[in-house]
Amino acid sequence: MSNLQNDEKRLAELGYKQELERSWSGFSNFAISFSIISILAGCFTTFGQAWNNGGPVAISLGWPLISLFILIIGFCMSELVSAYPTSGGIYWWASKMGGAKVGFYTGWLNLLGLFGCTASVAYGCATFFDLSFSSLSPSWAEGYSLQRVFIMFIVILVIMAALNIGSGHLMATLNNISVWWHVFGAAFIIGVLVILPENHMSVYDMFSMRVNNSAGLAGGETSGTAFWFYVLPLGFLLTQYTITGFDACAHMSEETKGAEHSAARGLWQAIFYSAIGGWILLLAFLYAVQDAEAVTAGGGGVAVIFAQALSAKWAGVVLLIASVGQLFCGTSALTSASRMMFAFSRDGAVPGSKLWSKVDKNKVPKNAVLACSTVALAITLPALVEVNIGSADAPIVVPTAFYAVTSITVIGLYLAFLVPIYQRYRMGDKFKPGSWTLGNKYKWMAPIAIAEIVIICIYFIMPTTPMGWPTSDSFDIKFVNYAPVLVGGSMLLLWIWWHLSVKKWFTGPKSTI
Repeated sequence: MSNLQNDEKRLAELGYKQELERSWSGFSNFAISFSIISILAGCFTTFGQAWNNGGPVAISLGWPLISLFILIIGFCMSELVSAYPTSGGIYWWASKMGGAKVGFYTGWLNLLGLFGCTASVAYGCATFFDLSFSSLSPSWAEGYSLQRVFIMFIVILVIMAALNIGSGHLMATLNNISVWWHVFGAAFIIGVLVILPENHMSVYDMFSMRVNNSAGLAGGETSGTAFWFYVLPLGFLLTQYTITGFDACAHMSEETKGAEHSAARGLWQAIFYSAIGGWILLLAFLYAVQDAEAVTAGGGGVAVIFAQALSAKWAGVVLLIASVGQLFCGTSALTSASRMMFAFSRDGAVPGSKLWSKVDKNKVPKNAVLACSTVALAITLPALVEVNIGSADAPIVVPTAFYAVTSITVIGLYLAFLVPIYQRYRMGDKFKPGSWTLGNKYKWMAPIAIAEIVIICIYFIMPTTPMGWPTSDSFDIKFVNYAPVLVGGSMLLLWIWWHLSVKKWFTGPKSTI
């Protein structure tokens, strides 16, 4: 029996007929998660979060530490995708092991996280294209506005949707290209930052300097309990946000040849190689710092470092390479989100399910692609509100809405990951693994994965500035981290919907055979 026949047989055993085109190789499956993780996206767009909340130590030491925990989460998920290689991925696993109700909430957490991922990457991409053009053209820099960036964000969403509507095979090819763009692009940027700057930050400062640019959290101190246990962990959003979206390997498993093994391997390898490459890239950013105080005063973003260390043209080139990488990343994120929406709708769990579960003549869920793009646009609207934590003479514009959307991504996706990892741990030896298995290692890996997810989700609903606390005298709603409002509000509405209607008819994954 051929591999394709084996794949279709395994999918039939799980209750589905082959509707999507199975044209993805194992490398393509790895490539989509590697592209969504995208060290050219997260490392650039959320660098400022880590610099402002911890400084270099949050980056040089925080990245490898958090990456190790994420790799453990990835190993747990690789075992699950091998056992259940379906587009529903996390939702399907949770339903299979925990029942329809567990699957319903897990699926919505996963979908919400993927909406946030698509939105945050696309908005970050727009911001960095704007920075690129500003470095290369002084006249462009003079015309900066939040409205201009938002228009670019809309254009990028349209491009991402158009590419996704093309065909599944086109997306596989683009993801393959994306891997090499990330590898050679990151290597080129590292070379530029090591060779061209006249001065470099000392290695000692790279691994020891602490910064608290949170506008007053922990009293602005860089020591003490509040700094180490509140401010510094907020900086870990850099790592936790960058290395996510790897569930794409599961969502694309119905389009992957030999999915039971290749999707499992692609998932953990995407995390592993991204962790190594991302750390080297981030160390190059730190090494290129010329004036750490000026970076802090400028809001902690990488563009400030590049402006210090490089000529305007070289800085523009570096930013442009990253921007293209982010476009690849956002396009892949939309692919993953649309496949999840397709699979969830196939089982009737999304309003308008019949529309979102349709595939067109190219075997692409076009309607789901358009729906995901529209939701991504809607949840990013607060980015049009300017948030300034500086003074009139030295304004520091902070992308609070962007960081909120990244928090939504992390909370939604990682809570969705937690549920099936816990369910598999609870099943113990009753769990029937696929060809890729952890053996008895799940007994210590699963508890570590669960604990890490719970802790980071608590941190990422916290305000990132005192002005975001409702009890603060300086409270202003525009500084609020609206991630807990959106995630919590969505879960409340789903709870109401479940008890009023869904529990009467939703039975979990439906067989299409």
